[in-house]
Amino acid sequence: MDVVLIIGRVLFAALWIGAGFAHFKSLEAMTGYAKYKKVPLAKLSVLGSGLLFLLGGVYILLGLWIDLGALLIAITVILAAVIFHQYWKETDANTKMQETMAFNKDLALGGSALIIFALVASGAVSGDAFGPHIGNISFFNR
Repeated sequence: MDVVLIIGRVLFAALWIGAGFAHFKSLEAMTGYAKYKKVPLAKLSVLGSGLLFLLGGVYILLGLWIDLGALLIAITVILAAVIFHQYWKETDANTKMQETMAFNKDLALGGSALIIFALVASGAVSGDAFGPHIGNISFFNR
């Protein structure tokens, strides 16, 4: 099972590292979308969320403070679900369906990150089980 945890860790981290870089690479487009969604301080919000996704993904990938990385991702993606994907406000059926799927995807990813946070912060998963790591895998459980 340890190999499954390692593969899952790498795949999960890769998603967030890619998302973080995408926030910086497509800064203007994402800022425009954030403005369209009426996010205050849109550019700063895009930069901040990109940084949190990138840091969270790197922490998880390296095995350094996996719980902190997962918590950063969880908070950011759950907030994104509520702010960006307000399907309940949509009247167009197609838009409502797309926003519902995006909302549910973000909640599921946030839930996954919370599971990782809980397993590592509680000590239920050891560093050895999670594979190669640098330093302590837990920020909260030292």
